[in-house]
Amino acid sequence: MTTPTITLTGVQPTGELHLGNYAGAIRPLAQLAAQPSRETYVFVADLHALNSRPDPDRLRDRTRKMAAALLACGLDHDRVHVYRQSRVPAIAQISALLANVTSKGTLNRAHAYKALVAANTAAGRDADHGVNMGLFTYPVLMAADILGMRAHEVPVGADQTQHLEIAVELARAFARAYHPGVLREPKAVVAQTGGVLPGLDGRKMSKSYGNTIPLFTAPAQQAKLIRRVITDSRRPQDPKDPDTCTLVALLDTFAEPAAAQEVRGRYRTGGIGYGDVKALLAEQLHMTLTPMRDRYQALLADSARLDAALQAGERRANQRATETLRLLSAAIGL
Repeated sequence: MTTPTITLTGVQPTGELHLGNYAGAIRPLAQLAAQPSRETYVFVADLHALNSRPDPDRLRDRTRKMAAALLACGLDHDRVHVYRQSRVPAIAQISALLANVTSKGTLNRAHAYKALVAANTAAGRDADHGVNMGLFTYPVLMAADILGMRAHEVPVGADQTQHLEIAVELARAFARAYHPGVLREPKAVVAQTGGVLPGLDGRKMSKSYGNTIPLFTAPAQQAKLIRRVITDSRRPQDPKDPDTCTLVALLDTFAEPAAAQEVRGRYRTGGIGYGDVKALLAEQLHMTLTPMRDRYQALLADSARLDAALQAGERRANQRATETLRLLSAAIGL
């Protein structure tokens, strides 16, 4: 029997998913996880979220909603294990063990810490103003997430490469200090991504810009937001460039290919107005997202079903992480 490739990734429970999150990360992950040769572990990073000291009720609510969203977006089959990071105690224990082979210099180079130090310096504050140890040691906990599951591969974007590099660095440091071969060195896997999706104002769709379209909001609200997409002043009969239009980018990502291609053709020759394209986009989004929205709402309405799905994932994650902790402890002499 062929051993499956173990793929791992995590998602912070930072709020409601939007179309850009889905197109750029969640859908490519679901496509990757659908490969029969893979077993995929996806954790909701509620421990990482503690760095910002969120309201407990809000954290609990966002964690459950993120888990439901992941399951609703196609990560709900028997080769995918969705779990809450905090429900796998061995991960925090592995993090504590890894901390003893982690140099402070490694953590000094971490992007999030360096960015906060730079911002403090620019503002004339003490360099470590607002830095808690959760933020500073974030890469160690991330390494524990990865190494604890003995992942073969980790899907990464440009802003996540360093986390994987540090995980590999800590695996090697442990091997030098104690015993080689205990921790698997993971590799990066670049999933087929949907690229950068533009938001209402044409910039990258991002909560920080306030230009997002929520993934699971009601169709009427999505249609209202789509009507706010910024376009130029070209008239319906004027030729338009489909490659620079936010509406076409959204159609390319979410519409039936034939519908998107038809709009592209009519842009080049003239004969279609932005109002018609916005209406078509709203209709296509409704068709594409309704099945996922229905699954999402059903999971949130059925707490027992959502709990069962999470507990199943957490059992599998606990089995792997506990075994890794046992191997680490034996190598250390505990």
